[in-house]
Amino acid sequence: GLLWPRPRDLSQKYDGPLVFAVNLTLDAASAHPALRLSEKGRQVAWQERPQDLPSSTQRFDSLPCVLGQLNITSGRCYWEVEVGDTCSWDLGICRDNITRKGVVTMSPQNGFWAIRLYEGEYWALTSPETLLILREIPLSVGIFLDYEAGDVSFYNMTDGSHIFTFPQNTFYGILRPLFRLWSSDSGLLTIVKVEEN
Repeated sequence: GLLWPRPRDLSQKYDGPLVFAVNLTLDAASAHPALRLSEKGRQVAWQERPQDLPSSTQRFDSLPCVLGQLNITSGRCYWEVEVGDTCSWDLGICRDNITRKGVVTMSPQNGFWAIRLYEGEYWALTSPETLLILREIPLSVGIFLDYEAGDVSFYNMTDGSHIFTFPQNTFYGILRPLFRLWSSDSGLLTIVKVEEN
């Protein structure tokens, strides 16, 4: 099972991250022109011919990213993304005010907290990057954010293991879920729908 709570703070009792699960969709206004979103906004794929989209300050134009339709300014939240056999992706969170134009290095200093699968290797996008050794390939990744605690953690939902927690941060302003595909043969990312009770 998930190791909860983590050793950092045993005084807080968690019922596990699922308690904080949010229903998430993708923000089409932020999507790089090469990305295609499903009608329900839960899935992102690469499309061969980039759309001719109006340029806007909201839209990524160099990194093939899309943001989640969620502005996080407090509290805890959790979501899961099915990665399946998608071969290259980045997942995590970023500040809403990150630069979406031109070349950007994804790191906490620049407002990104993400992990990456690229050419069979998993990385945490720390500065410098941290190579991650996983016991089992995740088909689904859980992302947990505790805003006040400055905690961003990733879980392998295939075997329930902890993948990585970023060193503690002090958050300010709006944070957004972040998704990236690398190329046309990357595959799909799908946000897992939370069953409403």
